[in-house]
Amino acid sequence: MMDGRWEQLAKGCRVLVTKEHSFNTDTLLLAHFSLPKKGELCADFGTGCGTIPLLWAARGQPKAVWGVEIQEAGARLAAQSVEESGLSGRITILQGDVRNIKALLGPEKLDLVACNPPYQQAGAGHVSPRAARAVARVGGTLSLEELAGAARYALRFGGRLCICLRVQRLAQAINTFASTGLEPKRLRLVQLRTNRAPYLFLLECRKGGRPGLDAEPTLLLETPDGRATDEIIQIYGDYRTGAGAP
Repeated sequence: MMDGRWEQLAKGCRVLVTKEHSFNTDTLLLAHFSLPKKGELCADFGTGCGTIPLLWAARGQPKAVWGVEIQEAGARLAAQSVEESGLSGRITILQGDVRNIKALLGPEKLDLVACNPPYQQAGAGHVSPRAARAVARVGGTLSLEELAGAARYALRFGGRLCICLRVQRLAQAINTFASTGLEPKRLRLVQLRTNRAPYLFLLECRKGGRPGLDAEPTLLLETPDGRATDEIIQIYGDYRTGAGAP
């Protein structure tokens, strides 16, 4: 087994994480926001240790899921977690670059793509000295334009792209996806408490969709006295309560 520790996501579903390849609240929010419908074909671009595909399979009913990860160590973690959770028949981990999606997946086959793209644009902000974290956080490895191109190739007409990103890049994301035929259709802002500004957004775009964006109620993570809100407890599910622990 690779060095790391197991995190219980749901009953019978575990993910192996390390300091370099892990997940956070943003990952859980995106998995919930993008939960597949029954029988759908789905992919998680930049899957890391495979948390989103595992949660999709544990909480939804997708027909098949592909997790694409550029880093070999992350892809190995994800593949081991899929095998450990008995989901090899539903989840396939592909080690490769999303920017070269044509070598990994066929065209227009997916109903849903999710991606938690690098938060920083290339050349902006501090770059982590840890190579794995730098790849995950800085846009030199995957720009929004490159993500749009890959998603457009892989999605069928009417298919959905769901992303999670810092709110400072909301205008850029809407403009980029709309200009490439991925019409923004559903938006949800995320903030810590009512007295804080939103710091994150969840966005769903539809290939070939008509113009028109629906804004959902803002997702609050904490109550005014610092307790987790009922909704975030529901989103965390078994991972927070430990109900899925063996």
